[in-house]
Order: sequence, then structure tokens, then C-alpha cells
Amino acid sequence: MADSPDPDPDPAPHRRRLRDRRGRGLRGPAIRPADGPGQPSPPARPGPRERFDRTVLDVVTEVDARWQHRLGLVEYAVEEVPLVPEDWSPDQVPLSSLVRGSGSTPTRLVVFRRPLQQRCQDREELEALVLTVVVEQLADLLGIDAEEVDPRYRRD
Repeated sequence: MADSPDPDPDPAPHRRRLRDRRGRGLRGPAIRPADGPGQPSPPARPGPRERFDRTVLDVVTEVDARWQHRLGLVEYAVEEVPLVPEDWSPDQVPLSSLVRGSGSTPTRLVVFRRPLQQRCQDREELEALVLTVVVEQLADLLGIDAEEVDPRYRRD
């Protein structure tokens, strides 16, 4: 047998050629985000949940700082909707919930996003309603009038 030439032992790897089929152009991002591979970049604008959370955080931070010495440890939370028992009247939907703490368990104030948002036409109305709900709950917890908790409170 005649010696046949050996095939190139290290041929260049075959690269699949990407084609621009049917004029659709580039398929996917041209650059990788600075956050790193596989990490989603934050949305350009905050959504309704984020705006509501920020509103509650702003109100709670200001009021809690003013009354921290009397409030003690209070956990604040935002939930979408309240969980109500089956025998609950559909005419009344809670806007918030206050569970008093005992011992090492902190007091917990929960603000419900959807019932509050459905009652408001614009952002200013929502901010005023969140302030009203938080101030009324903290006034009940402290055993004082809501007007004392925050001077911006208006009884409507």
C-alpha cells in the first residue's frame, strides 16, 4: 500500500456561519449588560408595585422616626390583598392590618396595595391615603389621636 498523506492532525474547527435570514437582522443583544452574564438589568421605570412600596416606605420612615421611642419594634410590610375569612362582608375590604406584638414578637403593620390603589385616582391621592392609613394604625397602637401622630393627617 502506498503511503497516503496524513490528514491535518489539527484542522481549524469548523465554525457555523450565522446568516441574516429573510432580512430579520441581528437576533439578540449586540452587547452584554454591565451587570454581567445572565443577570437581568433593572427596568427603566419603576412599576406600580415599586412606586407603591416607595410611597409606603417614605411615609413609614418619617412617622416611625418621630415616634420610635414609644413604638418600639414594629415591622412594616406591604401585601397585595388581604386574606379574609369566607364569612367576611364584601362591603368592607381592609386597607391595612395591625397585629400587636408580645414578648419577643414585634408588632406588625401590613398595608394592602390593591385595595388602596383602587380607591385613588392619582399619585397624590394615593400618598394621602397611605399616610392616613398608617397614621390611624399607629395612633391606635400608641393610644393617641391621629392628629398627634402626624400633623399632615386629615380626617375625611
